[in-house]
Amino acid sequence: MEFHKCSILDVSPQQLAGGAVLVRVDFNVPFEHGVISDDARIRAALPTIQYLIEKQSKVILMSHLGQPKSPDLAFSLAPVAKRLGELLGQPVQFVSECVGEVATAAANALQPGHVMMLENVRFYPGETKNDPQFAQALASLGTLFVQDAFGTAHRAHASTAGVAAYLPSVSGFLVQKELEFLGNAIQSPQRPLVAIIGGSKVSSKIGVLKSMLGKVDTLVIGGGMAFTFFKSMGYEIGKSLCESDKLGEAAAFLDQAKQTQTRVILPLDQIVVREFNNDAPSALVDVRSIPADGIGVDAGPQTVAMVREAVLNAGTVLWNGPLGVFEMSNFAKGTFAVAQAMAEAKGVTIVGGGDSASAIAKAGLVDKMTHVSTGGGASLTFLEGHDLPGISILEDCYVTR
Repeated sequence: MEFHKCSILDVSPQQLAGGAVLVRVDFNVPFEHGVISDDARIRAALPTIQYLIEKQSKVILMSHLGQPKSPDLAFSLAPVAKRLGELLGQPVQFVSECVGEVATAAANALQPGHVMMLENVRFYPGETKNDPQFAQALASLGTLFVQDAFGTAHRAHASTAGVAAYLPSVSGFLVQKELEFLGNAIQSPQRPLVAIIGGSKVSSKIGVLKSMLGKVDTLVIGGGMAFTFFKSMGYEIGKSLCESDKLGEAAAFLDQAKQTQTRVILPLDQIVVREFNNDAPSALVDVRSIPADGIGVDAGPQTVAMVREAVLNAGTVLWNGPLGVFEMSNFAKGTFAVAQAMAEAKGVTIVGGGDSASAIAKAGLVDKMTHVSTGGGASLTFLEGHDLPGISILEDCYVTR
């Protein structure tokens, strides 16, 4: 007897038909000049929503957008509901509140096969506080809770975890896909298993780095956090990013790595500038020769070639975090080179959300990846081996093997 987290496929069609299904989605999409600039997160939720429509459920969607401290029309989900309707090919009713008489009346009047979207859950202080009363009020709108917001599953908020105390709770297709790919990558990967962990701060990634030791065959450390490791090794790093309070932890990690079978790779060369702006003159230097006034901003060609070789020879590649200041076009070459190598790789390629997912999208290579996660923070938490509150609350389904 084994168990897995229940999904909507474990719910009978009879239960879904005519039932009010409360679905937590992650529609925290970017806007530019008041217009949605990337609807990838909306598209990622379509399979679950369309399945529920086909089963004649009454679909009630809830999500957050941004980090408003109080109701603010700049963070309203109304434009998101409109875009979702266009993608579904049917209107999506937008409700101007999450709980209260208007929301209750709308939920009661909703017809099978139709969709409505509640206003931004973060307009209510009870959301981030996981307030039981707010969670119960949300739950009262439905008869079943579907968790399909992997990107927020690492947060114990009312709409991600609290509602599960009051409703039967299962996962949607997106969450199932995330758990499958990320879980298999750690538990039963095709080898060699290569992990590329970049980004700016050791403090935000040291947990996942430690968790990788002994599990992955090759661990590439890049981005701004590499300079903290270099500093701990006694290298001159100039004015490059460094977390001085993490030097001891960085040194201890490198010592620990030597006791494992994991090969740890740090950059060999760097593009450096003297002023932190896109048009600043740059130079290529060995990482042991960074000038005292230099700022490391991108991986150099030797580093790129080394990472490329590891990726092309891998059975599975996990990537989370850029190798440079990829937001600046002149310092994005290293990050885009990794994206290109993963696009050419024959093995399983998994991008762990966040900036890496943005880089893949900018490079136009999303379709070349095996899986692009919708949750940067959630994927890191999962890879570290920690429970995700929004996942652990889901009911277990037992199966006989």
